[in-house]
Amino acid sequence: MGHTLRLPSDDALIQRLRDGDETAFQLLLDAWSPSMLRLARSFVSTNESAEEVVQEAWLGVIRGIGGFEGRASLKTWVFRILVNIAKTRGTKESRTLPFSSLLPEDEGPTVDPSRFRSDDDQYPGHWRSGEKPKPWTLPESAALNAEVRGVIAAALAALSDRHRIVVTLRDIEGHTSDEVCDMLKISPGNQRVILHRARAVVRARLESYFATVVAAESDDLA
Repeated sequence: MGHTLRLPSDDALIQRLRDGDETAFQLLLDAWSPSMLRLARSFVSTNESAEEVVQEAWLGVIRGIGGFEGRASLKTWVFRILVNIAKTRGTKESRTLPFSSLLPEDEGPTVDPSRFRSDDDQYPGHWRSGEKPKPWTLPESAALNAEVRGVIAAALAALSDRHRIVVTLRDIEGHTSDEVCDMLKISPGNQRVILHRARAVVRARLESYFATVVAAESDDLA
């Protein structure tokens, strides 16, 4: 498996960027540009437009690093620039994402209700026998880890843009709830609902995948 690129501390990076250190800038380009591009693509209509958004965001970083006050992490600041540019470009392309209000896609149960005991059961609302999600551990082999990443990528691709953006910012890029609410100009309540729906879809895909893996292993042992 590949290793995650370890970056210098924010303080060191900020000073190096202010000094015009091209190596430091290239480190950030390599580390963050791929995820910035995927995120930008959720706001705009074409891959080419997303690439332009990322380029404009990095130009904004170069122009603004001198005035960066460090009230947020460097990464959060960079992604905030990206999201602002992507949202503006999406609006120009008549591609708006209504984060300020919940949509029908945000409603309804996130788990099949038939997996729970009925209201007239001795334990209403509890999991039915055999329906409770089983805990799983990440596979040890590189091949299976690659498969898991593929399952997650497919689950993310199947999400609506709104759901994919929120879960990407929270669970993949590691931004806090407050940071995401600030970036997207979204209420904490809406952010929680959208994130919950997105996580439920990804979790269901993983649950199905791991159930298949367990069944295959059982067949091999039989």
